[in-house]
Amino acid sequence: MKIDEEKKGEVLVLVPGGRIDSASSTELERVLTSHLGNGERRLVVDLGQVEYISSAGLRVLLMTAKKLQDGSGGLVLCAMPESVRLVFELAGFVPIFSIEDTRDAALDRLAASGA
Repeated sequence: MKIDEEKKGEVLVLVPGGRIDSASSTELERVLTSHLGNGERRLVVDLGQVEYISSAGLRVLLMTAKKLQDGSGGLVLCAMPESVRLVFELAGFVPIFSIEDTRDAALDRLAASGA
């Protein structure tokens, strides 16, 4: 799995590509954990290049969201392809996450939250 990174002011944007499944989710978890350990508290995960996400990938994103729930940070997901959004819907995860259609909307949401 390839994960591009971009810093937009105070926000770290991660763009994973390909499949997020049991084999590749460990890489995503490693990257997210490393950034959280280095003090990143405001994250956007742009899922626009993700073809598939499994329950292992959902777990990694849920774990990250929970770590940022203490009020000092935030996680916004964006640009989900329809197939990826369907997995979130079937798992009942849509209400749990902050989800936006575009990266700009995700960045705006984090800015508006003050997180």
